[in-house]
This record gives sequence, C-alpha cells and structure tokens, in this order.
Amino acid sequence: MTEEAITNTQAMEQIKKQHRKLTKGKLATRAILITFGAILMAVGLEIFLVPNNVIDGGIAGISIMLSHITGLSLGLFLFALNLPFIFVGYKQIGKTFAFSTLYGIIVLSIATTLLHPVPPFTDDLLLATVFGGIFIGVGIGMVIRSGGSLDGTEILAILSNNKLPFSVGEIIMFFNIFILGAAGFVFTWDRAMYSLIAYFIAFKTIDLTITGLEESKSAWIISDNHKEIGDAILHRLGRGVTYLKGEGAYTGDEKGVVFCVITRLEEAKLKDIVDEFDTSAFLAIADIAEVKGGRFKKKGIH
Repeated sequence: MTEEAITNTQAMEQIKKQHRKLTKGKLATRAILITFGAILMAVGLEIFLVPNNVIDGGIAGISIMLSHITGLSLGLFLFALNLPFIFVGYKQIGKTFAFSTLYGIIVLSIATTLLHPVPPFTDDLLLATVFGGIFIGVGIGMVIRSGGSLDGTEILAILSNNKLPFSVGEIIMFFNIFILGAAGFVFTWDRAMYSLIAYFIAFKTIDLTITGLEESKSAWIISDNHKEIGDAILHRLGRGVTYLKGEGAYTGDEKGVVFCVITRLEEAKLKDIVDEFDTSAFLAIADIAEVKGGRFKKKGIH
C-alpha cells in the first residue's frame, strides 16, 4: 500500500470516528418529534386549508392543486413529488437527513389520507387560513429542528443556493410566488390571496418554532470597567460571563471585553448595568438562534 493510500485510509478512519451514530434514545426522540410534526402539518392541510380551497407553498401547494384537479389522494402527490428531492438530498446533504425526511413524508402522506374524511373544524375562511398556517408552521418547524424536512423545495433551495447569488429564503419565495399565483387559476383569486396569508403565517411560525419562544441574544461589551460590569451581570442577572482581551486598531490600547448570553427580557436590565458603570462603553447585541451547553440557565433578575 502506498503512502498516499495509507494517508487516505487514516483520514477515512478519522472521519468515521468523528461521525458518531445516534443512540437509540436520540433516534426514538427524533422519530417521535418528526411523527408529531408531520401529523400537525397534516391537520393544518386536511382539517383547515384543503376543505376551504386554500393552499400552502412548496410541494404541498402543488399537491393540493393536483389533488383538486385529478380527484386523487393528496397523500399520493405529497409522497410522489417529494421523492426525487429526497433522493437528491441523500446524494448531496446526507443519509441521516434523507432518511429523516423520507420518514416524515411517509407519515405526512398517511396522515393526510386518514384525515381526509374528517370534516373541517371551521367554515370561516379567515380562521381556517390562520390556524392552518399555524399548524403547518409548527409541524414543519419541529421536523426541521429534528434534522429533516417536509417539503422538497427547501432541499432544492439549499442546493441552488451554492450556484445562485440568492439566499435560501429568497429562492423559496421565488418558487412560491408561482405556486401561490397558480392557485388563482385553479381556485379563485380571493383563495390565492388567502393562500398567501396562510403561507406567511406558516413561514413566521416555522421561525418561531425553530428559534423558540424565549429568544436568546449575545452581548459584547468593551469597557475600561469590564470587570465591574461583568461582576454585576453575574450577580444581578445570574448570567455567566467571559472576559476577553482586545486591542484597539486605531489607538493600539488594550481593551477589556465582556461576552455573555441573555434573553430578550433581560436586554433592558443589561443596558442599565452597562450605563451604570460606563456610559461610554461599546455595547453590541445580536440575536442567537440556539444556545447549548455551558452554564446558560434562567435565574431571577434583581
């Protein structure tokens, strides 16, 4: 065996060591969350949107229109149209993602078929639009947080993002403009406008489900009194802080930096603490999608 082959073999072994398989407990948790998320989306479709001729964006929207035109099962189209994207996702993103997505699509297809005979919860078009969008958004958000997807256009957008000068969100919006616009020809134009409302609600609910209700924020504070500020954050907010050393590019002076993570409810109190010790301190606050590990635990503000 050549030296290059040995090196490649060692590299592959190292990658295998780094890629640990999920434990049975984590697999079970993932399966439960994906199942629940897919069922919630099925409820949003079959109990709220579909009976009122309102569609969602993406493959679900196309499936609803094809089901309406042909009279065939919605679940059949959801599975058949998403299948090519799952295959592409397996090749380009990974098998864990592909299998999670495949499982979610299967549950979604079965659930929509079983729920089809169930009468709608409401005939009020606005209520059906709002609650349908909420159920769909929560369901999709749960599946995304569990490492899968329930719509092939998301996979296509992720892959297209590397080749096109647009963000994933912009690509998905581009696809959905045509899909939601087609609802005006298949149903009526007022249904197309209600579909746009349902899509917007679902889109926002997905973000809320993924980031969580208690949004976290990161705070960077540069001050000569960084020790005093950090100590006050530690004792008054109950938040852990990290001290960093910086250097001003213009002056060359050493700067003390405080880094911490807070919730949005603690932002005002943090600003008060910083102003109390240094009114000229530099403070930068940014949103964080997720916080994991460390000593980030909620404590009382005082």
